[in-house]
Amino acid sequence: MNIQYSDALVIGGGLAGLRAAIEVAKSGQSVTLLSICPVKRSHSAAVQGGMQASLGNGAKGEGDNEDLHFADTVKGSDWGCDQEVARMFAQTAPKAVRELAAWGVPWTRVTKGPRTVVINAQKTVIEEKEEAHGLINARDFGGTKKWRTCYIADATGHCMLYGVANEAIKHQVKIIDRMEAVRIIHDGKKCLGVIARDLTNGQLIAYIARGTMIATGGYGRIYKQTTNAVICEGTGAAIALETGLCRLSNMEAVQFHPTPIVPSGILLTEGCRGDGGILRDVDGYRFMPDYEPEKKELASRDVVSRRMMEHIRKGKGVKSPYGDHLWLDISILGRAHVEKNLRDVQDICKTFNGIDPADEGPKGWAPVLPMQHYSMGGIRTKPTGESQWLDGLFACGEAACWDMHGFNRLGGNSCAETVVAGMIIGDYFAQYCKNNGEVVDTNIVKEFLSKEYQYLKSLVDKEGKYNVFEIKNRMKEIMWDKVAIFRTGEGLKEAVDELEKLYKDSQDVKVHCKELDCANPELEEAYRVPRMLKIALCVAYGALLRTESRGAHYREDYPKRDDLNWMKRTNTYWVEGETLPRVEYEELDIMKMEMPPAFRGYGAKGNIIENPLSEKRQAEVDAIREKMEAEGKSRYEIQDALMPYELQAKFKKPNQRIGVDYE
Repeated sequence: MNIQYSDALVIGGGLAGLRAAIEVAKSGQSVTLLSICPVKRSHSAAVQGGMQASLGNGAKGEGDNEDLHFADTVKGSDWGCDQEVARMFAQTAPKAVRELAAWGVPWTRVTKGPRTVVINAQKTVIEEKEEAHGLINARDFGGTKKWRTCYIADATGHCMLYGVANEAIKHQVKIIDRMEAVRIIHDGKKCLGVIARDLTNGQLIAYIARGTMIATGGYGRIYKQTTNAVICEGTGAAIALETGLCRLSNMEAVQFHPTPIVPSGILLTEGCRGDGGILRDVDGYRFMPDYEPEKKELASRDVVSRRMMEHIRKGKGVKSPYGDHLWLDISILGRAHVEKNLRDVQDICKTFNGIDPADEGPKGWAPVLPMQHYSMGGIRTKPTGESQWLDGLFACGEAACWDMHGFNRLGGNSCAETVVAGMIIGDYFAQYCKNNGEVVDTNIVKEFLSKEYQYLKSLVDKEGKYNVFEIKNRMKEIMWDKVAIFRTGEGLKEAVDELEKLYKDSQDVKVHCKELDCANPELEEAYRVPRMLKIALCVAYGALLRTESRGAHYREDYPKRDDLNWMKRTNTYWVEGETLPRVEYEELDIMKMEMPPAFRGYGAKGNIIENPLSEKRQAEVDAIREKMEAEGKSRYEIQDALMPYELQAKFKKPNQRIGVDYE
């Protein structure tokens, strides 16, 4: 029986897990981090465009602050987020980006004087102030009032990941890669650690800690078309689900990115459109202004993705052997800009499609089509990052439903969330581990190890009827065909029924390689695919029951956002032995919101079934604000009166900005 002990255990080697591990290590505690791949190859490296933080350094970010970032985040979520968490996030983000700079992350900087940018497809000259020279720069992204997405050309995630990973090594975080968590150890009330499987030799190891954090990323690989890496299969969330205690929230909220390249599905960053690139149809016509005249290509991702598919439905797509697509034109930015700020995009286009996007005219246009990109849903946590249902289990990053994104996230907010949540939740996690040191009953650990070994042995011993790879591929097709951008009750019901059957079939698969004590990819699929199907069923079943359209969840048979009946968060949980998840709901309290639900700014007004509490709460907010402004109160005092929120003092303190200092 192999048991390893540490003060804190982190599952997942991306930005969120590494940043949280650093926070614990800084407190003087021992930290073990398990990663399914080498940490510097984590999916966080795929982030291209940047991370949002309201620094307000550049000319187009002037006047930005936490209030504006918070408001954009709430609107972007289509009023599905936890507004207190959105406040925590917006307040801490500037500190996070500056901390990364101190760790050696080479942010693109402001250069004083005039520079040419492309805004609304027109070249425009802006003047950068002398006092901003050398400060961290920001580009435009969808759904924001200011340019606040801090970036490093289009290799932001790669550079951030190396900086954070190096800092983790500096703080002596014990990193063990090619190690997969396959079961959470618990006593029915408290998480004790995990059973992990060494992917190189098949050995099972129990990792025991005072506190355990899951930071394993999203579940995009349940879809046929996705920008996610092959490791993003949602199994971290699935092992939490399999405790029977933890809830997964808002799983039906799945984001589709407008501009993955066809056919590989590799992402072309939102920075392409943020820097001024435009979308064109089969005729070369720029169509987005017809649908969204104000924000155009820089509407929220869910909106742009739907408009693109709507335009293709009208017969305006470009025919190809891989289906219809549209064009992304960044050649209008000029070769110098592309080769400096979008060189990774240029390399992707050259390598996978044989085109140079800096070439002027149609020969440089990149074929794009919306594909699955991000998971707003995940392991439901308190604002501290801890599960409400299992003590000692924390979650962070895309694996968690913290819940700052609600039903749609803004570009740049997830990259920011990884390090911001890593700071905030990592600090709460460190405090928990320091204050909770109960002795673990090794009999419980031994029982979990034994059960896991017997389960894996049963998989290789069974002469099942079904092929696990065929089941997996069929699941992906169902999700893409029936639980994607446009959803209907009929299609979702079919999806749930088919997925449930596939889940039953997945219990009877044949594994041809019978070895346990070695690398066995077929065995890995045999235990992962049932978990992926559980995740897929949470998504599809939650989408079937939610009879409204909100953010990325769009029901063609229920096209209105229904604030009267659906101002609530979906919580799904799984009872062992059953073949469908159970669903319960968590009400969102409008009367406690700083920003009560309103028109989001896209499409036609009146597409909302309003809740009378929204108008009542807005009147309260307006009255408080008007009174306090007349009294000369600061924006911090006003905000605290409208919606107080808890945040560690070191993160809640005011942020410095040029021109306004610590206002």
